Amino acid sequence: MTPSPSPSPPPSRAPRSLPGGLRGHHIGAYGLPVLGALLFLVFSLALPQTFPTRDNVSSILSNQAIPAILALAATIPIATGRFDLSLGYGLGLAHVLVLQLIVNEGWSWPLACLVVVCGGALAGALNGVIVEFGQITSFIATLGTGSMMYAVTGWITDGSRIVPGPDGLPAAFTGLYDSRFLGLPVPAFYVLAVAGVLWLVLERLPLGRYLYVIGSNPRAAGIIGIPTRTYSVYAFAGSGLVVGFAGVLLAAQQQTGNPSVGLDYLLPAFVGALLGSTTIRPGRANALGTVVAVAVLAVGLAGIGQLGAQFWATPLFNGGTLLIAVGLAGYAARRRLRTGERQPLPDHL
Repeated sequence: MTPSPSPSPPPSRAPRSLPGGLRGHHIGAYGLPVLGALLFLVFSLALPQTFPTRDNVSSILSNQAIPAILALAATIPIATGRFDLSLGYGLGLAHVLVLQLIVNEGWSWPLACLVVVCGGALAGALNGVIVEFGQITSFIATLGTGSMMYAVTGWITDGSRIVPGPDGLPAAFTGLYDSRFLGLPVPAFYVLAVAGVLWLVLERLPLGRYLYVIGSNPRAAGIIGIPTRTYSVYAFAGSGLVVGFAGVLLAAQQQTGNPSVGLDYLLPAFVGALLGSTTIRPGRANALGTVVAVAVLAVGLAGIGQLGAQFWATPLFNGGTLLIAVGLAGYAARRRLRTGERQPLPDHL
């Protein structure tokens, strides 16, 4: 007799833990935006006369534009697993150089801004070359180049401020920061524009996928044919370009050249970038997450400031948040390894 065929095994069912895993994913991806909304609600209830007002929201958007742009600049090298500690020094040099060219050299402001932004990209590319081809750890290399930038800033200013003459700066130049659009400060739209471009590059273009693969596993990236050194230099150059743009905005905001002002922005930039890697796309640096993180930090700082916190509360808040951000980023990375997730490879590889 012909043996009867054995019954086919029943189809495997999805593990019962899937819904819980999905809930955990959503908490990780959207927990920070929810926290930001809760913070805004709490401060609005505690400070109903001042916090939930249009003037306060406008002030937050204006004051946090430059930290947000600098955090987006930090996000680009972090996507490749590198850190650029020269961001604050580069910001200080860029804003001083803009004012030096306009005030003391008599350049037109559009030309001065263009030169500084392109110079920022060149300085970033130099950082990348030192890190990748000099085989120096990014922490050490960018700290060294940052110190050199600070020296150049001191040389340009001779340790003093650059103050415009009686006629002041061109109104069109200061309007880069002081103007409003649709009732909101123009710098807020700069943040959205930079974040949108960075999101497009990182999430939708092959360049961004290469950067993520390099950050996830440089050896595997080299094996599949990605020129890791070249794309890492691109990441540093893009970061420097954004830093140069932030320096132009800082010059338009401050309207005087202060050789030491850029260092105050370094810690908030990394707090925003690292905390942003724990939300929207947990475990990887991403533009939307960085914007969300900066917004949450801005709400928190504005709230505790209006509650009468002392001057030391801001660095305490930033430092504590940085530790939490690094811890959460490490947890997210370990969780992805445990669940077997991997960074996506480019589609055509």
